[in-house]
Parts: sequence; C-alpha cells; structure tokens
Amino acid sequence: MIKKFLVISFLFAGIINAQIYAPKDVEICKSKFKLAASENLESKPISDVIVAIGKSFIGTDYVAYTLEKGKKETLVVNLRELDCTTFVVSTLALSRCIKENKTTFTNFEKQLQKIRYRNGIIDRYPSRLHYFSDWIYNNVKKGIVKDVTKEIGGEPIHFDVYYMSTYPNRYARLKMYPEFVPVIKRQEEEINKRTYYYIPKNKVASFEDKIHSGNIIAITTSKKGLDISHVGIAVKEDDGRIHFMHEPNVGYKVQITKEPLADYLMRIKTDTGIMVLQALEPAK
Repeated sequence: MIKKFLVISFLFAGIINAQIYAPKDVEICKSKFKLAASENLESKPISDVIVAIGKSFIGTDYVAYTLEKGKKETLVVNLRELDCTTFVVSTLALSRCIKENKTTFTNFEKQLQKIRYRNGIIDRYPSRLHYFSDWIYNNVKKGIVKDVTKEIGGEPIHFDVYYMSTYPNRYARLKMYPEFVPVIKRQEEEINKRTYYYIPKNKVASFEDKIHSGNIIAITTSKKGLDISHVGIAVKEDDGRIHFMHEPNVGYKVQITKEPLADYLMRIKTDTGIMVLQALEPAK
C-alpha cells in the first residue's frame, strides 16, 4: 500500500527532490490537460483558463493537512482532495502548464513547486510559503501573479502575524523540529514590516466592476495572529455579479457561492476584506 502511494524520484539539478502522490493524481492531471486540449484553452487568456480548470474541480472533497506527509518536506501532489489553498495553487499551476503548452505530470510538479515554495526551492519545512500574504509577496517577485488591490482602490493594511511561532504544538513539523520555530518567527517579522493593500468588505460591492473572472481572491481576517483566512477564485456568473469559487471547509466540496462575493463576505464576522491578485501570462 505504501509503495502505491509514495513515489520518490531524484531529478538532475535538484529541480524536484521528491514527490508524494497517488496514481489517481496522475490520472486527474492528465484529464485536466485533455480538457484543455478539447477546449483549446492554450489560446485563451490565463484568467479564462483558471476559471475553466477551477470549475473542473467542482465537487472535489475538502480534506485538511494534505501537505503534512512524512517527516521531511517533500512535494505533495493531491488532486483528489483539496483545501482552499491547494485548490487555488493547483488550479494556477495547471493553468500555467496549459498556457506554456507543457502538459506532462512532471511539468505540473515543477510548476507546483515553483508556486508553493519560497523562490521555488524546497529547503525543509520553513521553505513552504505558509502565510498566504507571504505567498502573495513571493509569487509577485517571481512574476507569477500581480497584486492589483491597490490600483483598483485598496487601502493600506499591516498584518500582525504570529500564530505559527506562538502555537508551534499545533503544527506537527514544528513539534517534531522545534529549531524551525525561530525561522518561522523571522518570516513572520518580515511579513509584519510590509505594507499590503486590501478592500474592506463593506466596499467590495462598490469595486466589483474592477474584479475580473479568474482573479485570485484572498480574504483578510480579524483572527488574532493571522493574515488571510480563506482563498478562492472570482467568477462572473449569469447574474452579472462576481461570485466566489472555493473549497469551503470540512464536509464540503469545491463550489461557487450562490450569492455574490460581496454578500458572502458580509455573512462571516471575522472576514474583514479582500486582496485581489491577477495571474500573469507565463512566458512560453
């Protein structure tokens, strides 16, 4: 059983050190690329590709902690079960592969590693971009996304993140390797020095015409020690409004909200607003 679900390979130059995935993940990946070919997605803007690939995941079960496998940090691929972040990141990685016309499972693994890890390099647990605001910062630097929040009317926000370093016992790897806690704390301090921008939730409806299908939406939170509580993808529905495609929580599946994003945000007390990211076209 272990051999069936654990695949380890070593590639020259250390592009990918090791991978964990199931055969079903390879099948799902190939099915996404087959869908892309049948709909000629390569010729469309990456925002359209993101919406199409995201919609192809509708109905996929939510499962938490899918990346916490093994004792050492490795590239985990799980397209069978998703949380909100792995849904967005996997969709983005698949979409970039399609736009680059590099549609093998190995290509997908490389994209996933590039997007998920600091500067695209796996170097133990702290190299994964754990806080989504840090994910935004690093993927802007890598030219993968553009943070358009400020230009569409966002207001400055400073985060005060400390959750991981304050509660390391809630993270299996930090319990296992306490020497990583000071590294995480330094990363938190760097996040807290930055100025980000967000649109307060009571103003999202006013700026909705500037949010486009395929934009990545990061929801800011009032929960102490955290920055972003949830992520998903903006989708313009038949009512002409921007809705939210996301993997909600345990017991749910990937779905598109029945109500517009602006209304969805108002239902959740701890949601404070959104950051809006535009995926950039990859160079072929």
